[in-house]
Amino acid sequence: MRFKFLIEYDGTNYSGWQMQKNAKTVQGTLVRSVKAMLEETKGKSSFTDFQGSGRTDKGVHAKEQTAHLECETMLAPYIQKMKINDSLPSDINILSIERAPNNFHARHSAVSRQYVYVISKNRTAFEKKYVWWIKDELDVPKMASLAENFIGFKDFSSFSEPDPNNKSTLVNVENLEISDSGDRIYIRIKASHFLWKMVRRIVGTLTEAGRGNIGEKEIKKYLNEFSKESALFTAPPSGLFLEKVFYK
Repeated sequence: MRFKFLIEYDGTNYSGWQMQKNAKTVQGTLVRSVKAMLEETKGKSSFTDFQGSGRTDKGVHAKEQTAHLECETMLAPYIQKMKINDSLPSDINILSIERAPNNFHARHSAVSRQYVYVISKNRTAFEKKYVWWIKDELDVPKMASLAENFIGFKDFSSFSEPDPNNKSTLVNVENLEISDSGDRIYIRIKASHFLWKMVRRIVGTLTEAGRGNIGEKEIKKYLNEFSKESALFTAPPSGLFLEKVFYK
């Protein structure tokens, strides 16, 4: 049987979502807690698989990551949630668990993902793990206007690191919005999927434009031909959140 999980986590102390040898990851931490829960009802429960909708990098957070658990168990979803949360560290929390169709797959069934990046205009002692503080004054209207260049089905090879898991660097960006709210700037991007470091490089490029160092000419160049320049503008992971995964 299959279960759908919604999960929130602070990625500061983890080497990303995906399980790795000799590294502390969100997926690895969750799998240990899930297995411990199932082992409590030994003979009635068995673990098969636990997969997320996609990877988040080291230090990146999630407001609503989606995952699926495939297992055999008699435990009701609300009991699973209670038992798993009791054994998880405080920086990972299961928001909900529900039964899902057997053909549901957290990654393959997803039609789009949405991230939000948070920039702080002011220095902060308490929230620096969750924002990127930029001292310079940014031209937000200019950034919002230039953001339109990223919307559509385009080649984002200039905005990603080489990754053997990515067969193509073509991505359909459905929406990219920038809003100015008091001492925070929010950059929200929704796409079919995301390449490694893609969001952070788009954010970094837009902030460089907001500083007045580059313009539309450079952004179009990065989108039309491969360039390593955008790698120099990579935003730190602290301000990035996986906000929502969308399904049919």
